[in-house]
Order: sequence, then C-alpha cells, then structure tokens
Amino acid sequence: MKFVRFLLFPFAILYDLITSIRNFFFNSGFLKETSFQTPIIVVGNLNVGGTGKTPQIEHLVRFLKDVYNISVLSRGYKRKTKGFVRLNENHTAKDVGDEPLQYFKKFSQITVAVDENRVEGVNNLVQQIAPEVVLLDDAYQHRKIKGSFYILLTKHDDLFTDDFLLPMGNLRESRAGAKRADLIIVTKCPFDLKEVEKNKIKRKLQRYKKEVYFTTISYADKTSGSQQLSLDDLKNIEVLLITGIANPNPLLEFLTKKEIKFTHLKFSDHHHFSSREIEEIQQKFEAMSAANKLILTTEKDYTRLSRKLKELSFLEIKTRFLDGENKFNAIIKSHIQQNRC
Repeated sequence: MKFVRFLLFPFAILYDLITSIRNFFFNSGFLKETSFQTPIIVVGNLNVGGTGKTPQIEHLVRFLKDVYNISVLSRGYKRKTKGFVRLNENHTAKDVGDEPLQYFKKFSQITVAVDENRVEGVNNLVQQIAPEVVLLDDAYQHRKIKGSFYILLTKHDDLFTDDFLLPMGNLRESRAGAKRADLIIVTKCPFDLKEVEKNKIKRKLQRYKKEVYFTTISYADKTSGSQQLSLDDLKNIEVLLITGIANPNPLLEFLTKKEIKFTHLKFSDHHHFSSREIEEIQQKFEAMSAANKLILTTEKDYTRLSRKLKELSFLEIKTRFLDGENKFNAIIKSHIQQNRC
C-alpha cells in the first residue's frame, strides 16, 4: 500500500498545484465569488467520502425550521435531471438524488432544490421562495458562490490532518482549505469519547484556530418503513441488510453491539439499483429460512429502494453533539440574525 502511494505521489503534487492555483485565484479576486444578502450556511468537507453531511444538515433544519423560512440546496449527486429542480411529491431519487429526497420527505416546512450550479440555484430560490436562510449541502469546494458561514466536517477516525491529496489519499484540496471554515465538527465519534482523546484531536487542529465540536451518530430505537420494530425485536429476526453508502461500518458496528444478526449486501455509494439487483435481493430474502425476517437498509438508501422493495425498513439516524450543542446552535442563530437583509 505504501509503495502504491509512493507511485501516486507525483500525481498528488500535480493535483495540489491545480487546486492551489484555483483557490489562489478565488482568494485574490481573479475568479469571481458571488455573494448574496441571504445568509448561506455551507456544510462540507475536505475528504472524499461520508463524513456525516446529511445528518448535520438535518440538525440545522431541526432547530431552525420553526423560526426561519429555510431552503436546502444540493447538487443532487447521480440524478438523471439537469439544472434547477425544486422538489415535489412526484420526484424520485433518480430525478433529484437520494439526500435531497430524504430532506424533502422528512421536513414538510422547508423548500428543497437541486442545481449543479449553486449560484443559479440560489438565484432561483431567492426569486421563487425568498428564503431567510439557505443551507448548501456539500459545497465546500464550490468557490463560485460565497457562503456567509462555513461548517467543515472531518471524521473522527479519518481526520483531514492525517490524510493526503488525491489520488495518493482522499483530500479534495490541501489541508490549508480548512482556513475558510468558521468552525470544525469532528463527526462519527465514539459515544464515550474521552476528554484526553478530544484534546489530542484539538491539538491536531489548533493550527487552524477554529472552534472544534464533537458529534456522534445516534440511531433510532425502532425501525421505520414497512415494519416498526424495536431493537430488541430485531434480535429475534433474521435480517438482510442492504447498504449503498460510502461508509456502512458505523451501522454494522451498531447492529453488532446490539446483538442483531444480519447478512450484509454492500453496494457502492449512491448506487442506483437495477431491476436485476432488486430481483436478486428479493430472491435472497425469500431464501432465508426464518419465519420472522426483515430487509433492513439505511435511511438514505430507503429513498432509492422504497418503491422497489415492498418489505423494507430502515433505521433513522441523527447527529448528536457530545458537548457544546447549545453553544453551536447559538452561534448559528446569531450569524443568521446579523446577516439577514
């Protein structure tokens, strides 16, 4: 593995040069950043892969939706449509992407839209909805739009400070990109993360002079979907687990700790399931001998599979702050109040 990384080192240097020049042009004003009078909160990361952006966006929605008119704008990764699309009841994950559809189905009070061009997307939202706050999902490297507040996520066991640039590692840009952040959230931490470990991470991040918060993933105590079953009920059921997310390991570890036995079928992130794959999943499920059985998936995968598999349940997840949640929420609300037009 180290030898392969060594071979990729020249390409990482080239990638660093390209992204650094691009960032220099934006920072110097040679390339235009479009600003808006509406507060725009950007949630993103430096690493490729799942750092928990979706549950973090949902956390923001939960504590802001009853106070402000909120819009969420996403690229709509792997969608079949192009340009600006404002979500409605008829859209599928193929039309708009799985995360936007998840936001739309969970929060009736907000507007959800997709556009690969974030500037055009916000322009359309401002003209059509006049939102008081726009949440930009996964737009940390989208420099053409100037957010008013940047939240940088980095995973507890894969800190950006320990990573390398693509293709040698998984960084989308150099670690210096963290300087654009207003605060940093270390995500997917163990629930019982010790203070000594927190301090160790803070020391790694202290050069960026940002406020650091720690969050973990919290799973619901019962399934949703075709069956509503408690975690204790699942111990007595044969489970076929389907995942199509970047990192299913936290879910696997959670189910294992809860003594839930499962057979895992793993697919790539944002995977669009073919008719043949659906048929194969159904056949595997029917071949399971237990009288009590269940097809379980992630909340994100449910948006792509619910119309294809009738017997399908999922576990809802939330981001949970290990400490400092009230302070974090107060910072966000203060920023919105100070930047409203």
